[in-house]
Amino acid sequence: MTIILAMSAVAAYFFGVVTGLALALISMIVLIVVQLQYLLNLSDWLDNPNSARLPDGWGAWTEIFSRLYKLRRGDEKNQSELAEWLARFRQAMTLLPDGLVIMDDVMFLEWCNPIAEHHLGLDLSRDKGMRVTNLVRAPEFIDYIILGRYETPLTLSLRDRKLIVHVIPFENRRQILVTHDITESERIDMMRRDFIANASHELRTPLTVINGFLEIAAMQPDMEVSIRSSHVKLMIEQGERMQRLVEDMLTLSRLESTEFKVRTEHIDMHLMLRHICQEAQALSAGKHQISLEFDGPDIQGSSDEIRSAISNLVTNAVRYTPEHGEIKIIWKNTPQGPKCVVQDNGIGISQEHISRLTERFYRVDKSRSRETQGTGLGLAIVKHVLIRHDAQLLIESTVNVGSKFCVQFSPRAVVLPS
Repeated sequence: MTIILAMSAVAAYFFGVVTGLALALISMIVLIVVQLQYLLNLSDWLDNPNSARLPDGWGAWTEIFSRLYKLRRGDEKNQSELAEWLARFRQAMTLLPDGLVIMDDVMFLEWCNPIAEHHLGLDLSRDKGMRVTNLVRAPEFIDYIILGRYETPLTLSLRDRKLIVHVIPFENRRQILVTHDITESERIDMMRRDFIANASHELRTPLTVINGFLEIAAMQPDMEVSIRSSHVKLMIEQGERMQRLVEDMLTLSRLESTEFKVRTEHIDMHLMLRHICQEAQALSAGKHQISLEFDGPDIQGSSDEIRSAISNLVTNAVRYTPEHGEIKIIWKNTPQGPKCVVQDNGIGISQEHISRLTERFYRVDKSRSRETQGTGLGLAIVKHVLIRHDAQLLIESTVNVGSKFCVQFSPRAVVLPS
């Protein structure tokens, strides 16, 4: 403005007042047009900062545009950092072991992690913006959400899973729904309860027999020697039964312990299987035809554990094969690794029992198990031994035809010849 006035005064002095005023008017119009152009550029940029570009400016506009540009760069940096943190947050929420659902004030789905999708049967890409109570059609869940009594979590059985559901209100009347899967812990608790109940039952019978005979002996000190001897024999048998049961429980507990590491050693399988075969023949007392076929390599692992596992399978074959039956012990190498097969033509097992044979104290025929003096823990021990040795137990059986128990080792177990 000062420059325009100075130029107008000079023009008026040399060329007259009219010329000076005309120059001043023209200069003011040009200045106004330039200012309007800068204002228009600023308006376009404010409407669409991403596509429009700020001019370099002139005069005071240079400082204005420079500051706006710096503010824009700072805002872009903040947005980039915010997007990065949001991506990290969503990634962290995705990796959580629990399900997480974010809902608005009217229970519409805003976001959920993959675990929540699995727990509740949701699909974020499909269900976003829909009411959660319309997506999870469980009456107890709907009542829990509608009543809004979130002080106590809800235990919900859904999609073959057992869940603990908890709703946490937070800012802007939004709510977070958390789902925690307790199916596995419930199964473990049930197994623990069953184990204690079964162990107590198994121990109660021999204890009852022993205590009963002791009471009789105490009340009848002049009991006949033959009867007393018979009672003592039965008490010894029941005591041995309890001892076997306790030893098997201790063995199973040790195998399940993560602190009890596998002691790897070279196992001479030919020697081990010959000893197991001899023990089976002694147990059979000539009632069965027991054979050993050997065509496999030595392996590495815990000799005691592998011997216990295979011996359990062979002992079961002897116990559950009728007199004059045939039992084969086969050790061979396969493309999948060494395999031990224990095959018999005994009573067999129906298909509905096979998947549960390795459970603790599971018995196909409880009365026959007591006759054969089994503890009900043998196959559970076999399973845990094989897990520790990266091996598998495969079972094939047909009622009244026979059974085949296959222990499949991995090729890594083979001891290579030096």
